[in-house]
Amino acid sequence: MSRDSFSDGSHETAVSSPSDRPKLESQDNSESAPEGGYGWVCVVASSLISAHTWGINSTHWTNVYQAYGVVLAHYLSNDTFPGTSALEYAFVGGLSIGCAMLVSPIVTVIVHHYGIHVTVYTGAVLQSISFVASSFAKQSWQLFLSQGLCFGLGMGFCFVGSVGVVSHWFHKRRSLVNGITAAGAGLGGLVYSLGAGSMLIHLGFAWTMRILGIVCLVVNLISGSLLRIPPSTKAGGHASALELSALRNIRFILLLIWGILSVLAYVALLFSLSSYSVAVGLTQSQASVVSAILNLGQAFGRPVVGIMSDSLGRVNVASGATLIAGVLCLVFWTFSKTMTTVCVFAVMVGTVSGTIWAAAAPLTVEIVGLRHASSALSLFWLSLGPPTIVAEVIAVQLRDKATDAFPYLRVQMWVGVLYISSAIFLYFLKFSNPLKRKVDL
Repeated sequence: MSRDSFSDGSHETAVSSPSDRPKLESQDNSESAPEGGYGWVCVVASSLISAHTWGINSTHWTNVYQAYGVVLAHYLSNDTFPGTSALEYAFVGGLSIGCAMLVSPIVTVIVHHYGIHVTVYTGAVLQSISFVASSFAKQSWQLFLSQGLCFGLGMGFCFVGSVGVVSHWFHKRRSLVNGITAAGAGLGGLVYSLGAGSMLIHLGFAWTMRILGIVCLVVNLISGSLLRIPPSTKAGGHASALELSALRNIRFILLLIWGILSVLAYVALLFSLSSYSVAVGLTQSQASVVSAILNLGQAFGRPVVGIMSDSLGRVNVASGATLIAGVLCLVFWTFSKTMTTVCVFAVMVGTVSGTIWAAAAPLTVEIVGLRHASSALSLFWLSLGPPTIVAEVIAVQLRDKATDAFPYLRVQMWVGVLYISSAIFLYFLKFSNPLKRKVDL
């Protein structure tokens, strides 16, 4: 097997002044990308991996997705693990996402030395083991190890190992294809939230977990085998490790702040929306529909964000979409208390709430160049580890059960302010003074 390290790139170019164009100028303009061809196969494969990692995890929260949200509801309603609180279950979801982010530096090194395929295959096996193991779990600590730690590691290997591939095949349409890839999570969340719910009723918990594990294994193995790096971008040096010198780049620092604040808001929103629906009087069935609509909004919204980013500027669109998400939470979500209004909010916020997952890779490439994108992305995902672990726990603690009229008001304010703050930091990136020299990462 060839060493298909997606950290490979061509040559570096100087960063141009913001005055040259209305949007942030890319640092790899002279890098030739195939702009399609087999790249579209990689887009489909990456999208399927996204659906069967983030989508199927559905950690009761992120587009991440409602499949696990359905399973979480099953845990709570059936007292599957006696004595385990909702807060502890929330930590399981946060742990899985946190592990996926924290493992990124290790995955980057493995990709460099052993290739994309070995990395994704390893993740597919770990993720499948986690589902099968959870089907035999009898105590909560076993759930922490299986669906928390093991699943998180598997998802990290699959996601981090594949997320940068499509950027090597496209330049002009880089945001679009990353949006399509990220949309797979929304579609996966939609399909598996409905599928897992049906299987739990007809097959029971144990066989639902085993079937999900088998499906994930097959799809991720096949999709991983289809990933390739175009020969034109394999020449040149490698950025195979976590290079902390990236932190000297003010633009990258602003990007990290945007990512951390965005993911705190994103996880809190997606973790809370379904339970909020029940709190305002909707049934569990209606709450499931709300979650499905949220995932549907993400599936359609992310490619749209990608299309707009390629034409209007990636910083402009990413910061604008993040700002809209914050405004929707502060203004619309606060007063949404009927099935109609909650569903309208879900589809609207779904289109913009997860912009980080579609925009992170293209923005990172613009800031550091394609050659160093792998190392910089590894640092970016690593920085999201701690906030993803605690975001759900914070959301649970912010709920005010004593306030019947607005029990989630503090959560809504928290999410809205986080989104708006992150948008401001990202927009500052347009005005930071670029170094008129090659980026030294």
